[in-house]
Amino acid sequence: MSSTSEQPIFGRLLTAMITPFNPDGSVNLAEAARLARHLVDELGHDGLVVNGTTGESPTTSDAEKRDLIATVVEAVGDRASVVAGVGTFDTRHTIELAGQATDAGADGLLVVTPYYSRPPIDALETHFLSVAEATELPIMLYDIPHRAGIPIPETSLIRLADHPRIAAVKDAKGDICSSSVVIAGTTLSYYAGDDAYLLPLLAVGGVGVVGTSTHFSGLQVRSVIDAYTAGDLALARQLNAQLLPVFRGVFATQGAMMVKAALNRRGFSVGDCRPPMGAVAPDVLERFLRILDTQL
Repeated sequence: MSSTSEQPIFGRLLTAMITPFNPDGSVNLAEAARLARHLVDELGHDGLVVNGTTGESPTTSDAEKRDLIATVVEAVGDRASVVAGVGTFDTRHTIELAGQATDAGADGLLVVTPYYSRPPIDALETHFLSVAEATELPIMLYDIPHRAGIPIPETSLIRLADHPRIAAVKDAKGDICSSSVVIAGTTLSYYAGDDAYLLPLLAVGGVGVVGTSTHFSGLQVRSVIDAYTAGDLALARQLNAQLLPVFRGVFATQGAMMVKAALNRRGFSVGDCRPPMGAVAPDVLERFLRILDTQL
């Protein structure tokens, strides 16, 4: 069973990092390196996820994904794990991206449920196992049914946990009872895929978070984790309550859009999201910036 007293395979505090773009829409690798160092060295992260949904992976090319991984790996060195998003709805392409991520220096792979196509359960399990067999890196499965179209069933997660390279789950299912069943029955390390889900997940044996608001709230979220793992539940609850407006505020619009807009106002130059994502309404952004100023 996963334990909050043990150091998890990818760390405890991870952020699904945005991908900075230049004004012409190209990837800004220098700013990606700067942001990665900021998250690790100033905001207490021990892991980063690149090329995830918040990193706008549906809009970046394979070559851009490779360069981002290599850049972030070089920027953070051995101070944090780098988990590369490689999941697609094509098993062959996912395996190709897994090999590319390995060559670029990633420490692990994030493999999302194949989206849109909604494969049946046996095909879903075969997809994940095929990727696991094709790599030597540990894998974090990404269970996000509201985006992928289907959940990874509890029985599938329990079976998949038997594979030596399937090590963790980014849990955005929003079903704490289901998560509890899998945590109790496997050695999978469970990471909250929604910032506000962190403390409830820790309570049932989860180990950490792959966050979005943690682009800003990393130090405070680290304090929640540290308080909980130290056994101070009252403090963990208090800190979590203070962060709830931040956790909700970052999703007042699409998460990558909000993070980029706020980072641009906070001294970074990460550009806009690629279409079809657009700009954050000024009043929505100002409200989120006020929340950050008040709560952090």
